[in-house]
Amino acid sequence: MARIEPDAILAQTTPLQDGEKVQAEFRADRTAYWRSHLIMAVVLGAVAGLILIWQGNPYPVAGPFGAAIAIGARAAYLASEALAETWRLTDRRLLGPGGRAIPLSQIRSARPFLGAVQITTTSGDRHLIKYLVDPAATAQHIIGHR
Repeated sequence: MARIEPDAILAQTTPLQDGEKVQAEFRADRTAYWRSHLIMAVVLGAVAGLILIWQGNPYPVAGPFGAAIAIGARAAYLASEALAETWRLTDRRLLGPGGRAIPLSQIRSARPFLGAVQITTTSGDRHLIKYLVDPAATAQHIIGHR
């Protein structure tokens, strides 16, 4: 399977401040990653097949088959990078990939969103913590530490 090396910007982690302690880590889950891509392949494959039927194509099975191959190849290629993402919750901030640091006081909401947790800040910025085992529990954990 192909493996991509993470971009230098995405690979950097935000250092902890003096006295800052990590409360929890949220890592991408392999099963959640593959499940989300399977759902995407089924839904997009069905749409592609329906479009081909609507157009009168004599081989509408090519749509779902092509969608499954394309999404499967994309998932396999990006897995090493997507599964390397780790978010850390400290007593002061939420630290994400690419040097992201969100002070807890600036988190307006954290809510489950399609197998991920969407973090919204008071300034309106949005961040996704993707491919989680239990997005609802993660969102509650983040809100509980605000």
